[in-house]
Amino acid sequence: MSSSSPHRRTSHTTSHRTTHRRAAAVALAGVAALIATAVQSGAATAAPRQAPAPGAESVELTPAQRAELIRDADAAKARTADGLGLGAKEKLVVRDVLKDRDGTVHTRYERTYDGLPVLGGDLVVTTDGGRTERVVKATSKAIRPATVTPKISAGKAEAQAVSAAKAAGTEGAEADRAPRKVVWAANGTPVLAYETVVGGLQEDGTPNELHVVTDAATGAKLFEYQAIHNGTGNTMYSGTVTLGTAQSGSSYTLTDTARGNHKTYNLNRGTSGTGTLFSGPDDVWGNGQASNAETAGADAHYGAALTWDYYKNVQGRSGIRGDGVGAYSRVHYGNNYVNAFWSDGCFCMTYGDGSGNANPLTSIDVAAHEMTHGVTSNTAGLVYSGESGGLNEATSDIFGAAVEFHAANSSDVGDYLIGEEIDINGDGTPLRYMDKPSKDGASKDAWYSGIGGIDVHYSSGPANHFFYLLSEGSGTKTINGVTYDSPTSDGLPVAGIGRDKAAKIWFRALTTKFTSTTNYAAARTGTLAAAGELYGTDSTEYKRVQDAWAGINVGARSGGGGGGGTSFENAADVAIPDNGAAVTSSVTVTGRAGNAPANLQAAVDIVHTWRGDLVVDLLAPDGTAYRLKNSSSSDSADNVNQTYTVNASSETANGTWKLRVQDVAAQDTGYINSFKLTFP
Repeated sequence: MSSSSPHRRTSHTTSHRTTHRRAAAVALAGVAALIATAVQSGAATAAPRQAPAPGAESVELTPAQRAELIRDADAAKARTADGLGLGAKEKLVVRDVLKDRDGTVHTRYERTYDGLPVLGGDLVVTTDGGRTERVVKATSKAIRPATVTPKISAGKAEAQAVSAAKAAGTEGAEADRAPRKVVWAANGTPVLAYETVVGGLQEDGTPNELHVVTDAATGAKLFEYQAIHNGTGNTMYSGTVTLGTAQSGSSYTLTDTARGNHKTYNLNRGTSGTGTLFSGPDDVWGNGQASNAETAGADAHYGAALTWDYYKNVQGRSGIRGDGVGAYSRVHYGNNYVNAFWSDGCFCMTYGDGSGNANPLTSIDVAAHEMTHGVTSNTAGLVYSGESGGLNEATSDIFGAAVEFHAANSSDVGDYLIGEEIDINGDGTPLRYMDKPSKDGASKDAWYSGIGGIDVHYSSGPANHFFYLLSEGSGTKTINGVTYDSPTSDGLPVAGIGRDKAAKIWFRALTTKFTSTTNYAAARTGTLAAAGELYGTDSTEYKRVQDAWAGINVGARSGGGGGGGTSFENAADVAIPDNGAAVTSSVTVTGRAGNAPANLQAAVDIVHTWRGDLVVDLLAPDGTAYRLKNSSSSDSADNVNQTYTVNASSETANGTWKLRVQDVAAQDTGYINSFKLTFP
C-alpha cells in the first residue's frame, strides 16, 4: 500500500480473549455464520468447520431475473442497513446479486456516509429466506470519520495527484474530472479524503487512469492504484472459426447478436475513441496473417465469444456485469504497442499489435484475461494494488486458462501458460507460468510478507500457483503436450481436484466472499468457505484447498490427504505485550528418533492488529533460534496465519520447541492463537 504517512495506528478496543472467543464461536457456527472480519483477516479459527449441504452453486439468472432481485434488494436496503447496525449517516447501494439453487441470495453493496462514497466500505450480505446468514465486509472498522469538512482544497488535491502521475512517467497527465470527496476506509481508521482520477498515457502508451486518494485534512497521499488493467473468421491463433456477426442489407459487421451485441472495432493505430466497426460484404474475416487488419479483429471477436460462453454456460453469469449486455473490443491500438488492457471507463477490451505490429495480443487466453478484469471489477472489485491487486491479476490468468481449456480449440489447446501464442518476449516463451511462476524471472512462487509491495503481475504468482496445484497437483506431469513440474513451498505433495472444480471454487469465492481489500490470507478463508458450500467441509475438495494454500506458504495443511506427518500443537492463548518483552508458546515433541527434518513445518496463528510490529522465531530444544518473520513498518495487515518451512536437520527432534514472539512497536495488540509443529 502506498502511503506518505509513517506507521499508522488503529484503535484496539476489544480484549484479545473476547476476540478469540468470538472467532471460535464463528467457527463452530459453520459456514453460515462466517463473519466479515474473519474473512478479511484469514484467521484460522474462522475457517468453517460445518456447512450446509454441499452443492450450493449459483444458478444462471436471466437479465430480467437479476434485475428483479436487484430491485428487491434496493427496496429493502434501508432495512438491511438497519439490521447490520450501520449508522444513521450510512446508506447501502446495491451493486450485484447472485442466487444459489437452494434459494440463498448473495447481495453485494457499496456504502455511502453522509452522501459520500466509502472506498473500502463494500460488503456482501448472504440471506436465506430473508434471514441474514453471513456478512463479508471489506473493513471491520466503524465508518465514523472525524469530519466531512475538508481542510485542504480540491485544487490542491488535484495538483498533488497530477504531480504523482507525472513522477510515474505519465505523458499529458491531467485530471479527467474534478476530485470528489470520499471516505477512505480501506486501511485503518476511516477518514475524509479526495479521490482524483488522472488521465494521459503511461510510459508504454497504455491509457492512464490513475486513482489518487488524498487525505482531506493533511494533504498526504493515502493510496493510489491504476484502473487500466493490462493485460467464419480466419484467425491468427485459433484457425478457422465461426463468428457471431450481424447482417444489414448486403453488408456484415462484427456484431455478435447472440452475446449481448458485442462489437469489435478497428482503431487503425489510433489511441482514442471507438474506431471503426469491422464490416464487409462477404462475412469472411481475415486471412490468418497479421498483415490483414481483419485477422486481429477475428481473433478478438472469437476470444470474446468464448469467454462469454464460458461464464454463461459454466459459471452461470450472463455477460461481464451479469446483465446480458456485451462489452466491446478494439484492436490495432497504437503502433508497436505490446500490451492489451481492460477499461471500466469504456467497458471494453483493447489490444495492441505487438512488437513490429507482427503479433497482435488477441489470443484466447489474453482475451479471456482482459474480459475477466471486467468481471472482477463488477464483482469483488479487488483494488489493483498490493495483495488485492495480485489476486486481481491472478483471477484474470486463472480464467484465461479456464476459458482456453473449455474452448478445446485444436489450434490453441488449453494449457497453464499465459500468452504463449503471442510471443511477447520474442523468443517463443510465454508471458507467465502457472505451475512455477518464478520461471518468468520475476513472479513469485509463494506468499511472503512483503509481496504486496511488488508489481501486481508478479505478486499474482502465488495465486496462479495455488490454482495450478489445486487443479493438477504438484510434481511432474504432461498435459496437452506441455510438461509441468510444480513445486511446493513446504516440500510436501499436493493432489489436484481438477481444473473445473478449482475454477468453480475460485469463482464462488470471487463473487460471494472476496471484497475490494481481500488479501492472500482472506482469499484462503474465502476459497475454503466456497469449497465447503460446494462440496462440504469434510470433503476431499475442502482438504485439497487447504493443502494447495499451504503449498504456497499460506496457512496450514489439512492434516489429512495432503502429505500427512505427525503434529504437536499448543492452542492456548498467549497475550503479546504491546511493545514489550518476548513471549513463547511451547510444544513438547516425543517419540521421534534422531534429528528433526529439513522440512519441519511450523504453523503460526497470531491474531494482531498490525503484524508488521511482530518478530517471530522458532526456538529449538537447545535454544537455537530460527527466524520466521522480521518486523516491518510497511506491513500493515492484520494477523499472522502462515506455515513456515524450517531446515532443522541439525537439531534433536525430541524436546521442548517454542514459538517466540515479540511486539517491537507501540499501540497495536494481539495474542498467539495457536502454534503447531509438523514432522513430515
